Amino acid sequence: MLTRRQMLATSAATPFCFATNRSLAADPTKIFEGNETSKDARLGATRTLDSYVPFKVPTTLAEWEARKKVLREQLLVANGIWPMPEKTPLNAVIHSPVERDGYTVEKVHFESRPGHSVCGNLYRPTAPSEGLRPAVLFAHGHWAGGRFEVATDKAVENDVKTKAEATPERAKFFMQAIPITLAKLGFVVFQYDMIGYADSTALDHREGLKDADAELRCQSIMGLQTWNSVRALDFVEGLAGVDKKRIGITGASGGGTQTFILAGIDDRVAAAFPAVMVSTTMQGGCVCENCSLLRVNTGNVEIAALFAPKPQAMSCAKDWTQKFLDDGYGLPELKKLYALYGKPENVAAKAWLQYGHNYNQHAREFMYAWFQKHLMGKDGDDPEPAFSPLPIKELSVYDDAHPKLKGEKNIEALRKSMRDDDAAWLKQLRAGPAAKFREVVGPALRAMVNSELPKAIAVRKGPMESKHDGFTMHRAVLGRKDEQDAVPCVGAFGPKFKGETAVVWVHPNGKSSLLEDGKPVPAAQKLIDAGCAILALDALGVGEHKGKVPFAVNATYAGYTYGYNRSLLANRVHDILTVIAFGQTMLKAKTLNLVGWDEAGPWAVLAKALAGDAVSKTAVDLNKFEFEKIATNGDPMMLPGALKYGGMPSFLALCTGELLAHNGEKADKVGDEKVAAWLIGKS
Repeated sequence: MLTRRQMLATSAATPFCFATNRSLAADPTKIFEGNETSKDARLGATRTLDSYVPFKVPTTLAEWEARKKVLREQLLVANGIWPMPEKTPLNAVIHSPVERDGYTVEKVHFESRPGHSVCGNLYRPTAPSEGLRPAVLFAHGHWAGGRFEVATDKAVENDVKTKAEATPERAKFFMQAIPITLAKLGFVVFQYDMIGYADSTALDHREGLKDADAELRCQSIMGLQTWNSVRALDFVEGLAGVDKKRIGITGASGGGTQTFILAGIDDRVAAAFPAVMVSTTMQGGCVCENCSLLRVNTGNVEIAALFAPKPQAMSCAKDWTQKFLDDGYGLPELKKLYALYGKPENVAAKAWLQYGHNYNQHAREFMYAWFQKHLMGKDGDDPEPAFSPLPIKELSVYDDAHPKLKGEKNIEALRKSMRDDDAAWLKQLRAGPAAKFREVVGPALRAMVNSELPKAIAVRKGPMESKHDGFTMHRAVLGRKDEQDAVPCVGAFGPKFKGETAVVWVHPNGKSSLLEDGKPVPAAQKLIDAGCAILALDALGVGEHKGKVPFAVNATYAGYTYGYNRSLLANRVHDILTVIAFGQTMLKAKTLNLVGWDEAGPWAVLAKALAGDAVSKTAVDLNKFEFEKIATNGDPMMLPGALKYGGMPSFLALCTGELLAHNGEKADKVGDEKVAAWLIGKS
């Protein structure tokens, strides 16, 4: 496709080939010949949790800070906590202290949301303190017993034999070793349950919040568990004697995921130690580590980088973290990122590749020293002290005197309360200033689509020119310089085009919809006669942009698909934004308008909402569409999060400039030629 200057110079001899073959005679908009197809990476295999995702370190701190803001918003939207929910009273209960050598253990439960309990144990030092104490949150990870975990005799024997653990007690009760040792070192420690583990069994850990309605509302087990971590931090921060500025978090495996997610979204965390989890390959196998939108165009290493320049260390084992210390796999890249802040020493990792996936004594002692240095300001590399484990009964929160919460919500009651809460804040947001509405819903839509107007466009094929009766057509494949996309497009214009106005044409049949029997359809002819250039595209899955689209959505949990890949709808919006950017930056049209026909009208609405002032006038056929009608996760119009933020009415409200939206639930369809007339100011 030619630039504006090239388009205006086509009356002279052109360096581009004129196409006269039979395929062009059948479809003059066709770009690929013979067996040639689009090289768009999105037409290949979808990303999964096991895909290799290296972290490309920005070249400047300013570049990273801009990326950091967008990425953090993405994480918050994905977890269903953008905007941050109301922090309702915790109603915390702390009871039944047990005193041991150098520490006490208490039983805790609180409500992270009304009717949803988080349980755990609170470990406190008994030695007197001259001032406020540092604290550590401990997320236990996917060991079967959670914080009640007791290793099997066979595992204990192997750990002692291989010197992963110094004593059988440590090997058998490693889940207690961490909070006991930290408490003896002077830390307040709160070890809390994951959903469905130990005392927190009102909800199943791996079931629920998997249907289309949950996807459309950003409701997930991971999101709820992340919220529990935020509230656990609230709980610890509110304890008497705790220094709010010195709170760390650690956890291994799934607990490592909780660690770097909380550290990435909550500025109150002062130091972090995610064990055996951060890597460029396996990103977390459980539903509690996955939710839609979370890792689209990112991965765990970049998410961990959000914590920079605060102190963060990791342990690695013979698992998916075994290459973390190598170039391209994590630590060297994080060192470079931390160096942009002048703090490369604030990130570290050690690997024990003789051991499998674990949080063994070597890793624990590395963590103790890290927290002592960065939360206490002192060196400490002493070996883990001996301890006497507590019976599980002395750790379990509930008993006759302290029963479970009355009226604790099951998953259906909980999701209803979340829907009601979302409806309440959205109603309030809509009633307030428009600027505030945009501050919330705008970034949410950007995260849902995972796209915005690109700064740089690449022409991957062409441009190729063909002359027709009364108009000229340029054919090309466009993409973004930082992606592997390839969007087939055509530009059609007549002799009256002087570079003033271009119309981005979005149609479910793609660029071929411009012509019928080789001639422009009436609406297109009207635009050409008015001196407009038309930029028509084959969005993903349309025309020559077809492949394995729509891709299959994971039948177990859609978050395993949409957590790593844009939805089909989001990809189509992404492609529209690419063409808008071409019109803005390469064609340099003085005015850009946008039209969305038939079922592609809603695609254009989302693109316009994200394009802002780059588009002047927008005409869209709403096609009677509502996100409420989506019943399956594989629906081509699925957009995770859409209903949480109000669906089509909210996205229409984001659209600036002149807007003609027709064929809605209570509106008639406007004829194509009338739409074209409106775009050129004739109606």
